[in-house]
Amino acid sequence: MYAATVTRTDGPAALEVLEQPAPTPGEGQVLIDVKAAGVNFPDLLLTKNMYQYKPEPPFVLGGELAGVVREAPAGSGLSPGDRVAASTTTGAFAEQAVADAPTVFPLPDSIGFAEGACLPMNYLTMTFALLKRGQLQKGETVLVHGAAGGIGTATIQLAASMGARVISVVSTEDKARFVSSVGSHEVVLADGFKDSVAELTEGKGVDMVVDPVGGDRFTDSLRSLAPLGRLLVIGFTAGDIPTVKVNRLLLNNIDVRGVAWGAYVMADRSRLRTEWDVLTPYLDSGVVDPPIAATYPLSRAGEAVAQLEDRAVLGKVVVDPTA
Repeated sequence: MYAATVTRTDGPAALEVLEQPAPTPGEGQVLIDVKAAGVNFPDLLLTKNMYQYKPEPPFVLGGELAGVVREAPAGSGLSPGDRVAASTTTGAFAEQAVADAPTVFPLPDSIGFAEGACLPMNYLTMTFALLKRGQLQKGETVLVHGAAGGIGTATIQLAASMGARVISVVSTEDKARFVSSVGSHEVVLADGFKDSVAELTEGKGVDMVVDPVGGDRFTDSLRSLAPLGRLLVIGFTAGDIPTVKVNRLLLNNIDVRGVAWGAYVMADRSRLRTEWDVLTPYLDSGVVDPPIAATYPLSRAGEAVAQLEDRAVLGKVVVDPTA
């Protein structure tokens, strides 16, 4: 089979598509014929040895996929021919991949493989973030940074379907039009967003901020929270990790809450399937429809990952090993 392989951590341009033996499933693992694989920010970091998990090269890149089961262990509830999505951390950018059975989920027939490959990381992260960590209630207002990216679009669709008012923060007018098409109720530009949010909310502020960006927006995000508001820290795509002056939390009874989906499920992997079951009604209802910016063949996987470097992607990039 062919697989997009990190042989040296010199960035996505160094990714090599190599012919190698198909993976052999170990005990409790599922062998999957990969039909599509989602591209995520951790993939970019892995090509640069900048992610917290640092596998030793060579390794196959790719942390989420959709495909068809080729082999499954007894008692897993899976059978050859089943359509599935899966989380893998690495190994997804290949014609075949293995995944531990608890990280493999039944994919509804209504969801295509490309869309299914966009679900395990962003959408499971955001059901966990919005409901468990954020305790989102119907009628609340959510401010979304990085709204045009994969986490952002997942947040828009899920929060809106949960009955929240969604205000998106974007950097360009093109992105503003895009997030409106995805379902954002209102959009503000990143420059001066605090004042724009204050105007939209008549000075009350928002109940929740979803922040996968970090950097210099953080303080104004705290200032945009209403009393009892929650800021969810998802990641730091801006590169800089902000600090909190905790007196700001005290003065307005607001919270900063970390969202570490990976750490949460590594402590108990049965939580993966539990969270998938939370997501499934949103899939069945059609409100979840991952917007796909571009699909690349496996031979151009390096280009696909490189698209994330300038944060210009609208939605999600997918690698198709069958193309």
